[in-house]
Amino acid sequence: MSFAGPKSVIEEGDTVIVYLTVTNLYAIEAVPQIKNKKGELVEHVFQTNFGALKVKDIIGVQYGSKVELSRGWAHVLQPNAELWTQTLPHRTQILYTPDISMILYQLEVKPGSVVVESGTGSGSLSHYFLRAIRPTGFLFTFDFHEERVQKAQDEFNSHGLGDYVKVTHRDVCEEGFGEEVAGKADAVFLDLPAPQLAIPYAVKAMKDAGGRLCSFSPCVEQSLRVCEALEQYGFVDVVNLEVLQVEDIVRTKNVPVMDLEFLKQKKADTDSKDAKTPKETKKYITSSAPNTMAGHTGYLTVAELPPLFAR
Repeated sequence: MSFAGPKSVIEEGDTVIVYLTVTNLYAIEAVPQIKNKKGELVEHVFQTNFGALKVKDIIGVQYGSKVELSRGWAHVLQPNAELWTQTLPHRTQILYTPDISMILYQLEVKPGSVVVESGTGSGSLSHYFLRAIRPTGFLFTFDFHEERVQKAQDEFNSHGLGDYVKVTHRDVCEEGFGEEVAGKADAVFLDLPAPQLAIPYAVKAMKDAGGRLCSFSPCVEQSLRVCEALEQYGFVDVVNLEVLQVEDIVRTKNVPVMDLEFLKQKKADTDSKDAKTPKETKKYITSSAPNTMAGHTGYLTVAELPPLFAR
């Protein structure tokens, strides 16, 4: 239950992040024994590039501690939404922090919000929603794949988040979100192959006071179909966004300083070979764009549903 709130000590059953390097992190369950392929209980030993970690040794250790491996060391961290996104088991393609931060901002998600999400996928975005809406909000999340639904619900329960989320097996494009959700949602998020089919059901799910909707589309054709459906069902302020992350390269450069005093002198006095030779250098901090950058992930189509009286 390590996602439920800040903790100081690792307890048995916690999800723990094993941090080796910036790009080398793993999520493990803090249990002393696990079942092998034969179904037998064996000691839980986690193998890394820097050697083995006996998981029983980290139970009772403080989060953030440095632990010894057989050929090195690692840090054990309490998980959060960002770390979970980097380490979760991929059941589908997932969204990452640049897109997720814009989604949360555009949907105006806050503590107490009721959010409807489809589809659940690997639960990456779901954990961000849950962190934003707790302790008084709720997340209704839907997926058409039954096995993914069960795995997602099990993860939420094991992370201590089960009281704030319900995962439902349903094809929302055909069946909608159901009566349980009708008129309750402050925000709706769609990550579907044909999100335009779910727009009328999203209207039914939203409160009479209106709400926000965001749809993730990998191609612009899909996004255009969503825009047409949004206008048809009374949404306003329809905006299409693309988030591209650019990391500037900052470095210190030595720039030669030319002595231009020779320009003030007569030509006869400037025949020396050293007349135009730089006499000193100065250091400057410079910033430049990288040669390559992360490419397109998808388009975010965002819109506002006005209050019932204004539709």
